[in-house]
Amino acid sequence: MRGKGELAQNHSIADSTTMARLWIHLCICLQIPGFCTNLLLTQTPKHILAQTNNNTEIRCELRKEHAGVYWFRWSQERQNFEFLVFSNLLGKATYGANIMQDKFSVHGASSHTSYSLHISHLHASDNGTYYCSVSQSSQLLLGSGTRLGVVDVLPLPSKTTQAPRSKKPMQDVTKSKAAGKKGACSPLVWVPLATSVLVLLLSLVPVAHRLHRLRRRLWLRAHRQ
Repeated sequence: MRGKGELAQNHSIADSTTMARLWIHLCICLQIPGFCTNLLLTQTPKHILAQTNNNTEIRCELRKEHAGVYWFRWSQERQNFEFLVFSNLLGKATYGANIMQDKFSVHGASSHTSYSLHISHLHASDNGTYYCSVSQSSQLLLGSGTRLGVVDVLPLPSKTTQAPRSKKPMQDVTKSKAAGKKGACSPLVWVPLATSVLVLLLSLVPVAHRLHRLRRRLWLRAHRQ
């Protein structure tokens, strides 16, 4: 009995570690744009601006066949990462809690490497960033994300105007370009950026620790009963 208890405890700790890593990965994805871009997934388009009550579509291309595709939505306003739907190879869809099935539908190609998420009857509550995802080696691989904005009236296209030609000598233009390139590599730019990334990663450590403690408490409570 003791051996089984130790085995269950080790398995619980492994599950807690896996869950903590997943949530840390998702948090970094949402805080650092482009951090989670995966070469196995190609998601298009990057931005969609659509009108209320219209429909839209998001495409996800896979480099190789997987068991199915997950779709998630991150709402900046509600600070909520929500599971929408999972579609397997047979086209069977499994929806998340409180998700309207007539609003979201997934269509896959016969090659099982291309999937489209259709969103109908758009509303302001549909605003957010949508991610396609696949499971590989017990990890979720995310697409680059598609930001959807829903408005009542689409803005009119802006008229393009030609900028006036500069009368400055070409030598001055060359000097300004050289100065700009030098400034882009300046330590004043990348040192604060690297510091902010390090601070973000350190702030996620307590989150992982709290998730582990919570999982541990739930495990102990279940075995005491």
